[in-house]
Amino acid sequence: MTVTASSSQARPPIQRWLVIWVLALAAVLVVFLLQDVVPWAVDYPASAVVPVADWVSALMGWIKSNLSWLTRSVTAMLGVPLDFALNLLAKNFKIGHGADAFVLPRLSWVGVCATAFIAGYAAGGRKLGMLVGGCFLYIALFGQWTSAMLTLALISIAVPFCILTGLFAGIWAWRKPWAERLIVSPALDLMQTIPTFAYLIPMLLLFGNSPVSAMIATAIFATPPMVRATMLGLTRVPLEIGEFSDMAGCTARQKLWRVLLPSARPTLMVGVNQVIMLALNMVIIASMIGAGGLGYDVLLALRALKVGEAMEAGLAIVALAIALDRLSQAIAHKQATGNVHRSSASPRFWRRYPNLTLAIAILAVTTLLGLFVPAFAAVPKAITFTTAPLWKAAVNWVTINFFDIIEAFRVALILNVLNPVRAFCEGFPWLGAVFLLGLAGYQLSGLRLAALVAALTAFCAITGLWEKTMATVYLCGISAFIACLIGIPIGLAAARSDRFEKIVTPVIDTLQVLPSFCFIIPVVMLFRVGDVTAMIATIAFAVVPAIRYTNHGIRQVPPALIEAAKVSGCTPRQTFFRVQLPLALPEIMLGVNQTILMALAMIIICAMVGTRDLGQEVFIALSKADSGRGIVAGLAIAFIGIVADRLFNAWTAKARARLG
Repeated sequence: MTVTASSSQARPPIQRWLVIWVLALAAVLVVFLLQDVVPWAVDYPASAVVPVADWVSALMGWIKSNLSWLTRSVTAMLGVPLDFALNLLAKNFKIGHGADAFVLPRLSWVGVCATAFIAGYAAGGRKLGMLVGGCFLYIALFGQWTSAMLTLALISIAVPFCILTGLFAGIWAWRKPWAERLIVSPALDLMQTIPTFAYLIPMLLLFGNSPVSAMIATAIFATPPMVRATMLGLTRVPLEIGEFSDMAGCTARQKLWRVLLPSARPTLMVGVNQVIMLALNMVIIASMIGAGGLGYDVLLALRALKVGEAMEAGLAIVALAIALDRLSQAIAHKQATGNVHRSSASPRFWRRYPNLTLAIAILAVTTLLGLFVPAFAAVPKAITFTTAPLWKAAVNWVTINFFDIIEAFRVALILNVLNPVRAFCEGFPWLGAVFLLGLAGYQLSGLRLAALVAALTAFCAITGLWEKTMATVYLCGISAFIACLIGIPIGLAAARSDRFEKIVTPVIDTLQVLPSFCFIIPVVMLFRVGDVTAMIATIAFAVVPAIRYTNHGIRQVPPALIEAAKVSGCTPRQTFFRVQLPLALPEIMLGVNQTILMALAMIIICAMVGTRDLGQEVFIALSKADSGRGIVAGLAIAFIGIVADRLFNAWTAKARARLG
């Protein structure tokens, strides 16, 4: 009786909200049908556009005119370690001027490959050493060494800066909850949802077209994971450890640095891994403003439609990403398990750190040999090879033999799916979208979320970017929907079969470490530029969270509940659909949320292949150094991501509360 009564009491609110939504949709439909009467409610009037872009441009111009001394000082200060890293890894040290200048060689490629093997061996054994060393050797043999070292030099300076900045910001946010709520969390949301291209515009304007600009943009983009990892790690430290340090007489400083942070080291190392991967992804994109390296090679090859060269540079990026990802993950795992030991308690450095000593010795010897043996200084061309002609021949073969099938698929997709959805989205009344999203926010979390969602949506209209915003929403929505249709069933299958999970896991791990540029190259080969190319590349990039969260959500259902279902007489199918799937639904929706955010990030990068949306606005602004136009378009993109994130998080929280 109690259950029946409570369920009957729960029904009226659901029915009430159903009626409210029917009336709301009917009202939006009426507005659309009466657009000749109230055109301002469908298409935002141009006369009412707020010139936010002009204001931002004026502000950036004032900063450039009045604070150029500061930006030049920052450039000079950051240029010192960056130039050292570039000379050490990719260029040469030149001492003196003119003909009397003395040149010291960069680190030998042989020594760097050997050091990579030693680092992998020390962190994870022979297998990891072979993988990491093999990745660097692959880069050398394919003639991508100098470009890869330019990229690695930028990462080697940007990552420590990101780690230190993120660590101190995370500590401050952990100590001051008001700062975390009012300053840090909103700033992190913006930093992680503003598209990567939008970071480049103010950097280009303030710091010029130089590697320093690229490094600063990379540092800003890659810092948030370290901040979040620091807050999470300190929060997860058991209270008993903190109380024990208080009883031992530790000061607040000693407690933090000697007790809490060492206890949170596993989570911090996960943050370091994410910083490295985001920094690598951003450095590739930052090649557009003077970073050079592998990203610049990919960009030039794509612009010239040189498929083979673009593929080789892209595969070099993949090799570098895999090496850094696996190495940082192994170090994090070693720190987490406490499997860290020193070979000797001897005060001598080489006895305590034999692997480090061996790596330094190999680097020194091979670099000195480079003064006398050119093969040690630079990769001999005789041992390098290229597969560019093979890639070109493969693309030509596919184009010749399957052109009709590919073209028919592309045209059918455009005519029957993409164009109708695009027309629906671009014709949707802006006022109706603001109203409906605000209503969803109110239903899920109350007035505050409703006001936030409505305001962020309205920003896209009042800045004159509504049509571009809806073009972005249409392409992102289709891509995320298809990615979920593919990813969720794969995740469900992986959760029900350990053997299938062992097959899927390496695939999604590889997809996760691939920089976003690398998803565009093979699709452009087959489908040329346009919305279809952007959609397919985005699906491949964004499918990973849908698979991973679904698998994790099903597997984390408590075994006791599964046993209870079996005891109650449920078949395996009933147990799965009536127990595991409902309980895993919040986790699955988190995966959908992450899929949408990743699709949004990739859609913006796909502006390079001819999409007509907010990404194109940012791309055009970057080419014209129009800071106002680029920043406002970047904010509009960020607000789309924040709206989706807040609504899905509120829905997930409500579902978790309902499931207990």
